[in-house]
Amino acid sequence: MPAITATPGEVAPDLIPEGADSRVSALTLEHLVTMQAGLERTSGANYGGWVSSRNWVANALARPFVAEPGQGMLYSTGSYHILGAALSRATGDSLLSLTRAWLGRPLGMDVPGWTRDPQGFYLGGNEMAFAPLDLIRFAEMTRLGGAWNGEDVLSADWMRAARTPRTRSQFSGLSYGYGWFLGRADGVDYMMARGDGGQVICVAPDRRVSVVITSDPTRPARSDGHFGDLCRLIDKSILPAARAI
Repeated sequence: MPAITATPGEVAPDLIPEGADSRVSALTLEHLVTMQAGLERTSGANYGGWVSSRNWVANALARPFVAEPGQGMLYSTGSYHILGAALSRATGDSLLSLTRAWLGRPLGMDVPGWTRDPQGFYLGGNEMAFAPLDLIRFAEMTRLGGAWNGEDVLSADWMRAARTPRTRSQFSGLSYGYGWFLGRADGVDYMMARGDGGQVICVAPDRRVSVVITSDPTRPARSDGHFGDLCRLIDKSILPAARAI
């Protein structure tokens, strides 16, 4: 597997489009997984145009730099799509097959296929669908530091790195590690994954609690709207209640 300090140019140079800014070749996988690539976002108002393009990876990498790499979080699904494509190139396997092998089989989770781009790469940041009980298994594995049924699914070193704050979301104010939002409430730290429409995984190891929330996916899940309501539910109700157990 490529190191977190490797660059897409080292792992999958064919993914970098001709004419891309010279800084693209110096981006690291860590820049991508922390959403600090500095490239113009593909999320929000830019999302529709991005997924309508002929080459999602090239489109994301050809965007102008609006910040220097590593200088702050710019939430962008494109960063994770580039990361997923690079992993596929590095391993010679699809993101679907990797997810089934690394998570599905060890955890007994069903991993159905999902959206692919015009080049056949599975979408790296959106549209995966799991049953709530499968998500609870993933959450509990995370709470246990990457272990499940006494076996390591993910390394303890990676899990420690994942929950180390690297940057901060300008929308929610939460810190961000390797793919996880990081917060603190009721005296304990927690890790949070959020999906479209207010789908949420929250893990608080010190409180020995894992939470999965499913929501109407058609509701706008903005940090100052529905997602903010869910955060308050976790902060003000669920974590304090877990303290008393």
